[in-house]
Amino acid sequence: MRYFFVLASALIFHSCKNNETSVKKEVKQYTIEQFYKTKNIGGGIFNKDETKIAVNNNETGIYNVYEINLSDTGMKPITNSAKESFFVNDYVAGTDNIIYSADQGGNENSHMYLLHPGDSAKDLTPGAKEKTQFFGWNKARTILYYTSNKRDPKYFDLYKMDTASWTSNMIYKNDSGYDVSNISFNEQYLLLTKTITTDENEMYLFDMASKQMKKLSADAGGTYNPATFDLNDSSFYYTTNEGKEFEYLVKYNIAGGQKEKLFETNWDVAYMYLSENGKYRVVGINEDGRNKVLLFDHATGTQIKFPEIPDGDVQGVNISNSEKNMILTVGSDKSPNNLWLYNFETQKLKQVTNTLNPEINSDDLAKSEVIRFKSFDGVDVPAIYYHPLTASKDKPVPALVWVHGGPGGQSRVGYSQSAQYFLNHGYAILMVNNRGSSGYGKTFHAMDDRDHGDKDLMDCVYGKRWLAKQENIDSTKIGIYGGSYGGFMSLAGIIQYPNEFKIGVDLYGVANWPRTLKSIPPYWESFRKALYREMGDPYSADSVRLRNISPLFNTEKIKTPLLVLQGTNDPRVLQKESDEIVAGAKKNGTPVEYVLFPDEGHGFIKKENQMKAAETTLKFLDKYLKNPQKSGLN
Repeated sequence: MRYFFVLASALIFHSCKNNETSVKKEVKQYTIEQFYKTKNIGGGIFNKDETKIAVNNNETGIYNVYEINLSDTGMKPITNSAKESFFVNDYVAGTDNIIYSADQGGNENSHMYLLHPGDSAKDLTPGAKEKTQFFGWNKARTILYYTSNKRDPKYFDLYKMDTASWTSNMIYKNDSGYDVSNISFNEQYLLLTKTITTDENEMYLFDMASKQMKKLSADAGGTYNPATFDLNDSSFYYTTNEGKEFEYLVKYNIAGGQKEKLFETNWDVAYMYLSENGKYRVVGINEDGRNKVLLFDHATGTQIKFPEIPDGDVQGVNISNSEKNMILTVGSDKSPNNLWLYNFETQKLKQVTNTLNPEINSDDLAKSEVIRFKSFDGVDVPAIYYHPLTASKDKPVPALVWVHGGPGGQSRVGYSQSAQYFLNHGYAILMVNNRGSSGYGKTFHAMDDRDHGDKDLMDCVYGKRWLAKQENIDSTKIGIYGGSYGGFMSLAGIIQYPNEFKIGVDLYGVANWPRTLKSIPPYWESFRKALYREMGDPYSADSVRLRNISPLFNTEKIKTPLLVLQGTNDPRVLQKESDEIVAGAKKNGTPVEYVLFPDEGHGFIKKENQMKAAETTLKFLDKYLKNPQKSGLN
């Protein structure tokens, strides 16, 4: 639970020696429109007879719910929203009816809707300021569970809704700031967690009948993430890093209290789930920024080999209720995620989607390399390095240090339209997983606590210096780019290190830490104290340091060209943060460009806005980084 200001763009890389890179002399350059003709398709939820799957698809510019016929891979829209994005949750058992979620303009107050295909949708959670989350079904799939903060904006209670009448009632009232993580099939037990710090939480087993609460986490601390109950509710599973650097998988016997370690590796076990009837166990691993999915026979613990996927990595799987079919989500650096169908009985594999715009030749797109560099204090910092295929010693290119969101996020392997667009137009990218990033052990994760904008920022500076030593990089033309917490780092970078970074790009970044920490959304109450422990308490003496690191109070030092992008409906980083940083920077005569998106929140979901943000950024880079002499800055 450390993803507070996480920017949802992710990319990653394989190891290789720094200069052992091939140069492609001829690369076709593509327009922003060509890149964004690419589809983002996700989901893959089977219908009642497993002849179709429901997916989210943004080919019209925003996400709608579609169905794909698995026999011929034909796809048709089920919803036709032109304003808000809709995201599928599941089919209602035994019907073609669909549950989906949507908010309003990026305000994050998601509601659940019931859709009868061909009919208008019904808002099942119509509270004006209600925020809900789909939580799953009972075993018979006649009861829908969900969480909602309609009773108290600060806390999420657990509700059950009868699918015969679509009426709901609260089954767990949350007055103590717990997070409801899982419910047993017989409704007797809840698994609850309570955040202590961003590096530590507690886990509890709550008996709904006796109202007894049993603490299961160790006093020594660690992270605990409940996964699922066994079908007979005798045991449950969770991941933890108790006593270890990385998270591992544990089985807990409820009656006897015994713990059994089921799986451990030298990376974090990110998640685990069981198929509908318990035949298969799925385990996900965060392996050096890359998703790795393992499949096991649950009864025997024997690993089952995945079918080979050419030029792609399995990002996740969804096993059908019959346990005969499986949808695999497969992605790579050079292709958006695609869905593949696998039948366990025939062992046949079939590609269901093709999301890359056919006008784009994937051979013109860049692959990544995982690299590590030494920071100022000798700490090894992981990073993900992309360079244009045409870059060479004779033709060095400008570059960006790309900073992820968080605090505590991670840049990861995958396809990014905006990153590939910049690469295709001649910019290298180094995505720095600075200290404090997740995925590299709890020691590394905690290294930036109460030290934000200092040593983690110096990691980014040393990443820039690593970039400058690469023979295919123009060392005089390196900028810094980031969103959310990464936007703060971009602002801090050009303020504290004006001679290192030639430009800064800030996407909805924090500019005033005391105000941001005081104005966090009420539904983050369970996380608020932990965030204060990491960042500092704005109501205490910590406010002095928070003010000192806040870019807003150092705008007189901004001499570097700056681009700021912001959604007006952002509940996490308020628009006034960006308004004021822009006004302050302009007082210096600094070249500043500012773009507001009136129908977006924390991150840009609508394709039209994504295109505008990427194209505006490229024009800014071309003017102030690639060709500064034309802007009069050189």
